[in-house]
Amino acid sequence: MERQLVLTPNEKKVLRSLQSRYASIDELASAVGISPEAVLQASYMLQEKGLAQVMEKATDVFSLTEEGKRYAQEGLPERKCFSMLHGPTSLEDIKGQMGDAAGIALGWLKKKGWARIEQGRVVPLGAPVGEDERLLRRLLSNEACGDELTEEERDTLKVLERRGLVTSSTEKAFFTRATEEGLTCAKGIELTEEIAQLTPELIRSRAWQKRPLRRYDVHAYAKPAPMGKRHPYVRMLEHMRSIMLSMGFTEIRGEIIQSSFWNFDALFQPQDHPAREMQDTFYLDSEEPLPPGYERVKEMHEHGGDIGSEGWGGVWSEKMARRHVLRTHTTAISLRYLSEHTEPPVKAFCIDRVYRREAIDATHTPEFEQLEGVVMDKGLSLKHLFGYLSTFYAKMGFEEVRFRPAYFPYTEPSVEPEVYIEGLGWVELGGAGIFRKEVTEPLGIRHPVLAWGLGVSRVAMLRLGLKDLRQLYQPDIEWLRSEPVFGR
Repeated sequence: MERQLVLTPNEKKVLRSLQSRYASIDELASAVGISPEAVLQASYMLQEKGLAQVMEKATDVFSLTEEGKRYAQEGLPERKCFSMLHGPTSLEDIKGQMGDAAGIALGWLKKKGWARIEQGRVVPLGAPVGEDERLLRRLLSNEACGDELTEEERDTLKVLERRGLVTSSTEKAFFTRATEEGLTCAKGIELTEEIAQLTPELIRSRAWQKRPLRRYDVHAYAKPAPMGKRHPYVRMLEHMRSIMLSMGFTEIRGEIIQSSFWNFDALFQPQDHPAREMQDTFYLDSEEPLPPGYERVKEMHEHGGDIGSEGWGGVWSEKMARRHVLRTHTTAISLRYLSEHTEPPVKAFCIDRVYRREAIDATHTPEFEQLEGVVMDKGLSLKHLFGYLSTFYAKMGFEEVRFRPAYFPYTEPSVEPEVYIEGLGWVELGGAGIFRKEVTEPLGIRHPVLAWGLGVSRVAMLRLGLKDLRQLYQPDIEWLRSEPVFGR
């Protein structure tokens, strides 16, 4: 069944005024007696119905900056400089008279061929009136539209724009004309006052029975109304937190500023390890006292303690261990927690921000979120670690998980979990392992500790289909509106 054509009062008014030739929106507004904005809206609605055509015309408009106005009145620097030349003139004299403007003036003198410089002197060659000077004077009295300019004048204005003397903007004008169908339709239009909304007074007086009611097109698409919702990255962090809690873990938090002792030394990371260098770590000009029992960590570094380890040798620096850093991982929080809870069972996790001196690009930022998990209990082994990680990744929606041998200074054995992503293959998503005895023994921990760390932002990129990590932190309102309420 053919749908009946429905026109609003403004569409009817505009259509009755349209002809086969284009008319400007301002002309139509004056003729119809409604605002130009209402005319333009009605014109586009008529265009969707095939009754009108809307043409948009963009025009470049050039005008002077404040500096350009000054030069239009006083003359360009090169013109002022040329007026000083009554013959070959030394560069020192010109610089003395023109000051900071001398460099600009001399550069343009040479570029325009008005003078040459030889043996420390400026030799005039003749300075005709330039096209740029003529345009500056013209713009001083009025703006110039692109339609009025020759190609040569446009090129000159581009040069003046690069010099910061001219600015350009684009002005848009709209024109509308009726189609053949629109002209035919306009002949049968009658303008009558319609009721757009029923009020109690219209109903009580029955006046609505004597006037036509405005028709509404129930098939027309309504304008999307974006809803308020949480940031997709925040939703993902909350989802990870709920998974860990559902698996029986306790959430822990800690300070952003940590001592090097907890961030590096307690993890049996040697004090000459490359990760401690300034290019990886944000160091602060402050310190904190070493905790009681730090001597056991010192002994482990220097001699390997009494567990048969060789340690790292050398002299362990207490001053270096006291120095504050912005935490480079959340393992410092987990280790402090374990040092205060040395009796099993312990299941804890931390989701928080960490800091490293990284160059910002599509896959790196100097601050990012990390998920850290630790489990300490009697008789734990690598198969238990695989079970925890496989369960976590499955709940995150990754169906295929595998583990590849790896090396980390504070775990042995160590693995890197990988998940399979369609179109990308196997993607590494963190590091995991069992804490070495060099880490646990000095802290009084006598049972195995499973530990893993996960870069949350990398998971977010995969789940949200992003190619640039920075998009997670930018206020891109269109992307935020387009993301579904429930993550992918």
